[in-house]
Amino acid sequence: MNQSELIILNFTEIRRRSIKLWIGLSEKYYNWKPDGKAMSASEMIRHVLEADYGWNIIINQGDMSNYKTPWENRPFKNLKDELEFAEPFRETFLESIRHFSDKELNETEIVHPGNGDKIILAKYLLRIGYHESVHAGQFLSYLRAMKIDRPEIWD
Repeated sequence: MNQSELIILNFTEIRRRSIKLWIGLSEKYYNWKPDGKAMSASEMIRHVLEADYGWNIIINQGDMSNYKTPWENRPFKNLKDELEFAEPFRETFLESIRHFSDKELNETEIVHPGNGDKIILAKYLLRIGYHESVHAGQFLSYLRAMKIDRPEIWD
């Protein structure tokens, strides 16, 4: 297994576990949030799914200066609808990773648009996985605070 395949496996496992968590949330709790400054449960789901679109631009060194999300003005209906809408963007993102050689993964510098830091592509991709994992942890705490049974993600 080469590096890109390993990274994709990691992303796939992280997303599989995120979806297990999200499925555990009843629609009546979509707008729940722990405080006024936090994301709601549905906003967090969208944030994670929507990120794939932006990550793909960044890892392909595209221009983020006029970034516009395909989710703009799109209402959150339900998880199934959200996952279906996000799927093509996820596939494009994973396909981009699939095309990177080990040399590209270890030598390409990515400029993070938020702070201008230069990060090697492989490390940047691992940080992307960490981003979703952190949100999975937050989502677990949301479910706990809502007193909803937490799905078993450690299979």
